[in-house]
Amino acid sequence: MILNIKNQLKGRDLPMIMGILNVTPDSFSDGGDFSDFQSAARRADELVSEGADIIDIGAESTRPGAEPVSPELQIERFYEVIKAVKAKHKIWISIDTQSSEAASAAIEAGADIINDISSGSDPQMFKFAAKKSVGIVLMHMLGTPQTMQKAPEYKNVASDVMAYLQQKKKAAVQAGVLEDNIILDTGIGFGKTLKHNLELTRNLKIFTQLGSPVLYGASRKSFIGKITGRKEAKNREGGTIASTIYAMQQGVSIIRVHRPRINLDAMRLYRSILTGA
Repeated sequence: MILNIKNQLKGRDLPMIMGILNVTPDSFSDGGDFSDFQSAARRADELVSEGADIIDIGAESTRPGAEPVSPELQIERFYEVIKAVKAKHKIWISIDTQSSEAASAAIEAGADIINDISSGSDPQMFKFAAKKSVGIVLMHMLGTPQTMQKAPEYKNVASDVMAYLQQKKKAAVQAGVLEDNIILDTGIGFGKTLKHNLELTRNLKIFTQLGSPVLYGASRKSFIGKITGRKEAKNREGGTIASTIYAMQQGVSIIRVHRPRINLDAMRLYRSILTGA
């Protein structure tokens, strides 16, 4: 199976929506909400009904300070969920993991895309993605989830992140990954201050010029809470929608959110205001 994600995105008038499904007990926003099979399967059904184009399944929390989870435990959490969702819905599934072992099991279960926040820290990840001709998200993170928010610094955050993503993309292609299956993510919230997150968001357009689809994932993140005063992550949907509309304006191809429907409604309305149709 060769996805050719870039080709699938051609001709779309709206970005794809990637719906978030965390089957973890400790994710920053919805930890524990979908950590058993039945609740995870129901949530997948809801994400599809809300218009998600991709379901991103995570079995390891990557919130600031989170501890690593073994590949074996990740697989135990996600394997049957992926199989059930793929059997019921014609939808792309991405697996949010840094482990090539976990990625291999996820692809075996039916996943289509590897969402690797570490951009190949596992030396086998790019080779595996190349062998299976699957999609891969390359994201920028400063350090690890355990260290990333300890006084992050950059010379220039936009240019530093751009250089990193260019280097990781080159390494993936050299390992045999199909260039049209590479997605780039600036890593909002992963080793960035409020100022860094705003600057990266403001400069999204320059990342769309790197030749790969760009994914934007700001949903419910802490920088939105700092601006809006919303301490509870689930109360940050208004700010999330604002970031979604801005990302759409800048040419982003995929937007990762917890609630697809309200973000999709906002994008449709914005498009109609611009076009009059």
